[in-house]
Formats: sequence, structure tokens, C-alpha cells
Amino acid sequence: MIKKEIKRLVLCVLGALLMAVNINTFVHSANLIPGGFSGLALLIQNISQKYFGLKLPFSILVYIFNIYPIYIGFKHIGKKFTLYSMVMIILSGLLTDIIPGLKITDDILLCSIFGGICNAVAINFCLLADSSSGGTDFISIYVSEKTGQSAWNYIMAGNVCVLIVAGILINWNAALYSIIFQYVSTQVLNFLYKRYEKITLLIVTDKPDEIYKIIKEQTNHDATVFNGKGCFQGTEHPMVYSVVSGSESGKLEKQIRLADPEAFINVIRSKSIVGRFFKRSLD
Repeated sequence: MIKKEIKRLVLCVLGALLMAVNINTFVHSANLIPGGFSGLALLIQNISQKYFGLKLPFSILVYIFNIYPIYIGFKHIGKKFTLYSMVMIILSGLLTDIIPGLKITDDILLCSIFGGICNAVAINFCLLADSSSGGTDFISIYVSEKTGQSAWNYIMAGNVCVLIVAGILINWNAALYSIIFQYVSTQVLNFLYKRYEKITLLIVTDKPDEIYKIIKEQTNHDATVFNGKGCFQGTEHPMVYSVVSGSESGKLEKQIRLADPEAFINVIRSKSIVGRFFKRSLD
């Protein structure tokens, strides 16, 4: 238990560090506006400095914006989840104000692409720790837990609205490249994080009881066994049908292959599931 909590803390620290380095390196180099409340904080920073000559601390703005999302986290998602998310929010805010950026490139397209990748990896560190980077991530996870559907693309749509304001008030060039940044970040995150993706497994095997036991022990999901007949040889084989989350399927497939090397496994990405589907709650 202690080892698990240490791992979660380390992942949150790594996520905060990468987030801060990314903002001070790629984001600032190209004057980009990243997604979520971090992007909103940077937008307000730019507006206050450009129009009023005031340089507001990034950390203070981020902390203010996250007050209500933190409330949502404590009330609807999980206390430990929210506490680790607060570690990420506090550290990333402080580190962004403190650490210097790295001078890598001034090419705005490269900054957009690699900044988006770094942003997604930083958020993924937090999600792997069963926490978040705060802000809209709280809202996205809350919606996903309630509906079972990924909400990242909807969050991106909200971010685009912020970018329109940035384009009008600051710089259209940077705002349009920021859309590339956010698109790259969203797609990489969808690729890395599979908790809300549903995978259908169709397993033709002569050891259905063993396969079901593995599915139950590894994922706590149920399964259905159908009796089938091979058309080529005319022999009968059971087929185990089950639906699991994307984060569980890879490890599960390896366990099934160990139990029955002759098993035929068809892995199908399910668009949506209607009915009861077991989900591990966040703590």
C-alpha cells in the first residue's frame, strides 16, 4: 500500500515538472495557449501584461481557477484522487513561476507539435497515478465516470472557444497554432490513456472455464460462453465473449495466451456499451 502511494506521488511530481518545463519551453517560445485552466491563466497573463502592464503570477491564477473543480473532485470523484491532483496543481503552478525554460527551437509548428505531445504525457502521468492535472480534467473525468464515455474531445471544443478570444485580443497566428497544440495533445492522450475505452473480446478456446476465471480475477468483468462449430473441420469449440476496458485488455490477452496457447482471440474496439459495465471507482 505504501509503495503504491509513493508511486502515485512520484508520478504526480513528474507530471508537474514536465508540465512546467513544457509551458516555459515550447508554450512560451511560440506564445501558445494550452488547453484547460492553464491556458486560461496564460491568456489572462498576456492580456494583463499587454493592456495593463501587469505581470500576474501564473500559480495564483491557476489556484483560483481550480477552487470549484477541486470541490467537484472531493464531492463526486474521490478524496485521495483530489488530494493527489492538488499536489499536481500546486507543484506545477510553483514550478512554472520558478524554473527557467529551455531554448530548443523558435519554430512555431515544432513547438505546437512537441508541446502538445509533452502536455499529453504530463497529463497521462497524473491519470496513471489516479489523479489529474486539475481544471477541466476534473470535469472531464466526472463526466466520463458518470456516462462511461470519453469527454476529451468535448473539452477540446471548449478550449477552441478560449483560443478564439486569444486570437481576437492577442495574436491570431499563435491562437491558430494553439489549435494544433491542443489537437496533438488530445489525440496523444486518447492513445495513451485507455480507461474509458471499451474492448470486446471473442475467444475461441477449449478451456472456457479457465479463460473465464482469468477474466474474472484480472478485471472483475463477467463473460458469456457460446457453443460454436468450426466450418472447415466441423469440430465444436466454445467461444467466450466479454467486454473489458482498454487499459485491461493488453495484460488480459497475455494471460489468456499463457492459459491456452491455441486460443483464437478477436479484439474489437466497442463504440459504446448499453447496460451494466463494471468500473473501478476512483478513491
